Amino acid sequence: MLKYQEAAKEFDLNKAAAQLLSGSLDALNACYECCDRHAASDKVAIYWQGIDGRKEQYTFKQLQQRASQFANYLKSQGVQAGDRVSGLLPRTAELVITILAAWRIGAVYQPLFTAFGPKAIEHRVQLAQSKFVVTDMGNRSKLDEVADCPAIITVAAADGSGLPEGDIDFWQALDAQPEQCELTMRSINDPFLLMFTSGTTGLAKPLEVPLKALIAFGRYMQDAVGLAEDDSFWNIADPGWAYGLYYAITGPLLLGHATLFYEGGFSIDSFCQIVQDYQITNLAGAPTAYRMMMAADQQKMAALHGQFRRVSSAGEPLNPEVIRWFDQLLDAPIYDHYGQTEVGMVVCNHHGLQHAIRAGAAGFASPGYKIAVIDAQGNALAEDTPGILAIDLKQSPMMWFGGYKESRKSPFVGDYYLTGDTAEIHADGSMSFVGRSDDVITTSGYRIGPFDVESALLEHDAVIEAAVVGVPDPERTEVVKAFIILAKGLEPTAHLAEELSQFVKKRLSAHAYPRLVEFVAELPKTPSGKIQRFLLRNQEISKQQGAGSAI
Repeated sequence: MLKYQEAAKEFDLNKAAAQLLSGSLDALNACYECCDRHAASDKVAIYWQGIDGRKEQYTFKQLQQRASQFANYLKSQGVQAGDRVSGLLPRTAELVITILAAWRIGAVYQPLFTAFGPKAIEHRVQLAQSKFVVTDMGNRSKLDEVADCPAIITVAAADGSGLPEGDIDFWQALDAQPEQCELTMRSINDPFLLMFTSGTTGLAKPLEVPLKALIAFGRYMQDAVGLAEDDSFWNIADPGWAYGLYYAITGPLLLGHATLFYEGGFSIDSFCQIVQDYQITNLAGAPTAYRMMMAADQQKMAALHGQFRRVSSAGEPLNPEVIRWFDQLLDAPIYDHYGQTEVGMVVCNHHGLQHAIRAGAAGFASPGYKIAVIDAQGNALAEDTPGILAIDLKQSPMMWFGGYKESRKSPFVGDYYLTGDTAEIHADGSMSFVGRSDDVITTSGYRIGPFDVESALLEHDAVIEAAVVGVPDPERTEVVKAFIILAKGLEPTAHLAEELSQFVKKRLSAHAYPRLVEFVAELPKTPSGKIQRFLLRNQEISKQQGAGSAI
């Protein structure tokens, strides 16, 4: 195994590109890199299992044919290089076909999480100016409430029954097209994904992911996930979000490695069945799932002892007890990884590189990145001193993020990209995560911007003002809590609190709604009128600490 220090010191972007990509930096196509070049044999690209237990598999060759057909349809409808195609689909073959088809003609894929409500969908497709939204019957009704919704392509029943009037039948449109479609070549800096990331002062912000990121995604799979050719790999993250889209679809397919899709949500029963049926050896996901495993029947979990060669965790810091449990009960090494939608994974305990594992540390900067901890003025801080975690742009040839498309606030200060997280770097170069330096909420591995939730609450007639914070929670890291000022004459009741929670859940998202609601007479504000969420958050932390000391 290559030593980390050697890999970091010897990293060369051009060599990494030559190793991972077949195209030149001026003539690349993501569909070719992630599909076509692996299609010569009958190599499996996707193992799929439905909620009902049905199992299917798709080869790279099959995906190439189907993606070509759908790409031909998109071209026939005027979709060109740089145009956006949105996908509101669960983990199905149609999702991958949609992504690959968009890439094939140089278009940009924009993911929509299937738990999103109409408000979150509308914001994204309008800013993306999407030409099409591809969805299925299970999610189709959400689009009825989306203003100025793009044309809709729906995966309908085999006989086309139930297809809403005006929708395009996915398979009917695809089957009518030829099986060959010419590739549209793009340059290394052209976008192939359009992502959205939560902020504290506005709705989710769009950012383009250029083809250069393919190099970073591939290296993460090799260096950090340690994906080996004989691994059976499963990333349980949802591809509606960055970790799933980057590393459950793009990363493994880029390496010509099969990935696994389970259509349903996470449950212990389905997890154990899939791990045993597919003999999963390399697992990736968020700590929430791992904590659910710890809370499950230990005899059932013990049956998986020795099954996993490598386990990767991302989205929030790993608790020490999770690491101990994996070691003692499963005999599996679980490593912490740190990243963001904006930059991918940049600090990792690497399964594929040899270095010391420091307890409580997220690891070392991925080869091709240089991290620093700085103060608000952009000055580097001494080791073991908490500050803003930053990426040194001049010393990070792998860096691909160039800024948000719709935001006045720049995440760059001098030669640094600011992550918005507080961390400290130790003498050996490893990094420990301290916490968020802004108001973004982390719950079950998802990052939620309070502004999104507050905006949804304010659409309800009962709400005059709202402030949303994250409250510490042992299972989810944080849960969303809303502080509400009601309209005059309304009484605060448990029924109204539940009504407001469900209102946000339906309008915004099934994961970004307030599980806790407190009605208040006023909110803490600055002299200029800005809500001071940190005071509310500190208040909740103090309450919990007080309750703990009383026990």
